[in-house]
Amino acid sequence: MTERLRPGDRLPSSRELMRLHGVSPVTVSRALGQLAAEGRVVIRPGSGTYVAPATPRSGDTADLSWQTVALGDRVVDDATVSGLLASPPDGVIPLTGGYLTPALRPARALSAAASRALRRPGAWELPPLTGLAELRGWFAREVGGGVTASDVLVVSGGQSALTHAFRALAAPDTPVLVETPTYPGALAAARAAGLRATAVPTDRDGVRPELLAEAFAVTGARVFFCQPTLHNPTGATLTLERRRQVLAIARAAGAFVVEDDYARYFTAAPAPPPMVTLDAHGTVVHVNSLSKVLSPSMRVAGVVARGPAARRLRASQVVESFFVARPLQETALEFVGSPAWRRHLAAVGAELTVRRDALAAALAARLPAAEIHLVPRGGLHLWVRLPPDRDEDAVVETARRAGVLVSPGRIYYPAEPPGPHIRVTHSSAVHLAELAEGVRRLATAVEQTPLKAL
Repeated sequence: MTERLRPGDRLPSSRELMRLHGVSPVTVSRALGQLAAEGRVVIRPGSGTYVAPATPRSGDTADLSWQTVALGDRVVDDATVSGLLASPPDGVIPLTGGYLTPALRPARALSAAASRALRRPGAWELPPLTGLAELRGWFAREVGGGVTASDVLVVSGGQSALTHAFRALAAPDTPVLVETPTYPGALAAARAAGLRATAVPTDRDGVRPELLAEAFAVTGARVFFCQPTLHNPTGATLTLERRRQVLAIARAAGAFVVEDDYARYFTAAPAPPPMVTLDAHGTVVHVNSLSKVLSPSMRVAGVVARGPAARRLRASQVVESFFVARPLQETALEFVGSPAWRRHLAAVGAELTVRRDALAAALAARLPAAEIHLVPRGGLHLWVRLPPDRDEDAVVETARRAGVLVSPGRIYYPAEPPGPHIRVTHSSAVHLAELAEGVRRLATAVEQTPLKAL
């Protein structure tokens, strides 16, 4: 029918089509829906259905090659971050990712909090550019140590906080020090800001202070990014003594410390106080996000900063996105102020402890040749060194074909990795049985991966 009409022509009405072809209303509706899905017609409610504009022939395809020259080499590599955020295909067990499985998220309580939040007066009004005063005050109390609401900036999640921090604190084409291995999202954000990530080695107690001092001296860097509590991916927690040493070293170098406190709600044992509470000179920029402990879509984080650095961070937020949507801030405030918040933390903490122990036991039983770096006091992951005769990429790909996803170790290093590793996550599987089956598939994949030449 559409072949007799030209682009932009209006099709007969549904009633006329029924009469012409002797079909039912359902048949006409389905046919028009199929044509719309194929892009052959455009349905305009209240106006009618029209023949879609003609698509260009292959020979008429626009030439976009000029953009290669205009864009230059300013590449933003999102491959690692996108890979960690992607949903697994049906039948594939995720032993990767950085969020709680849906069954562990407080979805009903969040929905209830959102409903209450939207009934608040002014819920859709312009919020303060630095964030709701009550929410900033809550973040300040969570950190403690004399931090006040005026020290807090509310931003759209932890990743946004890191992006703002790197852009605000360091000039393009300068070095930024990072623990090695480290969180791939931080590496991606640093590179997108034009910074050169420089590795500082760690051990089972976190970053090594003597090597951090040497790295500052050699590179002249003015920013050090770290995760002192339940470091991603190793699970290490920096001791109180080392936290004080890191602060002293950074202050002597005239540098900032970006403290990513992403796992503060995932520790099963008391951790040393955040470094920002030990800091009297504005050295530390502290990040606390609600996304990981509540929901990936709860894009709300509090950034603690003081002095000119705080003003620059706030300016970065305003220029880039103005502010965090008020309904989301109101929802976060409603939830953390309700009894559901503490109940959720207790339930998640208990479940993650069970999952961590189950994952460690399964890996020890199924993959005895692999070495767990340490069994952390909480967190979401285990860092595993593969046998040296195994190719990391081959293991990850064989595991994927076997129906289980793990994270390759190389994406956690700013430079060459020292050996084959994988990060195995226990928080993304639906339940313990799926977690055990995932480890079984992983062990089979490791056994089936050909040995590499040493």
